[in-house]
Amino acid sequence: MRHHLIRHLKRKFSISAPTLTVRPHVPWYVRWAIALPFIFAASGLVWWAYDSGLEFAGFHRAQAEGDLAGLRDRVATLVSENAQLASQVASYERQAQIERAANLETARQLQGVNEENTRLKEDLTLFQNLTVSGTREGELSIQHFKIERDTLPGEYRYRLLLVQGGQQRAKPFQGNLQLLVNVLRNGERSVVVFPHESTAPEDATYQLNFKYYLRIQRSFQLPEDVSVESIEVRVFERGSSEPKNKQRVSLS
Repeated sequence: MRHHLIRHLKRKFSISAPTLTVRPHVPWYVRWAIALPFIFAASGLVWWAYDSGLEFAGFHRAQAEGDLAGLRDRVATLVSENAQLASQVASYERQAQIERAANLETARQLQGVNEENTRLKEDLTLFQNLTVSGTREGELSIQHFKIERDTLPGEYRYRLLLVQGGQQRAKPFQGNLQLLVNVLRNGERSVVVFPHESTAPEDATYQLNFKYYLRIQRSFQLPEDVSVESIEVRVFERGSSEPKNKQRVSLS
């Protein structure tokens, strides 16, 4: 035991004993203060090498940033111009709609004027013929009787001209008008009368009171599944059950 202790002391304090290292304690903030400059220097070196590599490859950062700024300005300019053009297009569309509406109204008025001129020419020709032929006093004639489909489904429009002869001393004609519409529905034919018998005495639409001539243009409504084949107009003088004149036409 004694010999073992002596050998241990010799080995510990002799020349062959292990070297003792003494390290002073350095705080963490001191270590970071020492390391940060090297880190920044390394980062700067890497960034410089990256930028130099880009320039060596033909990419110039300053020029690229300038081009990018120019593109952004161009985009902003195009966006502004696009907004202005959209506003102008909307204004032109509104103006075009107004002009189209005005043109449609003008065309409608022109069509009305042309139709009125046609009717006036027909009336003039009619009166010239009556003057030449010497129509008998009080004779009633039906002229230009037509029927055609109107704009709405099941709606029909008819027009006619009533003329009383004897232009020098003609007295007013008073009476009423009656329509007999021959229709076809589900393969069966029937007659629809206007005005209806229940409302005929009170219906002023079909009452007549004129001296020389009377132009009539009206419409009537039927169910959509009813088709009109022909229509007959009858003119009754007040107090008479027999028509003074009548005429039948087919659908135009």
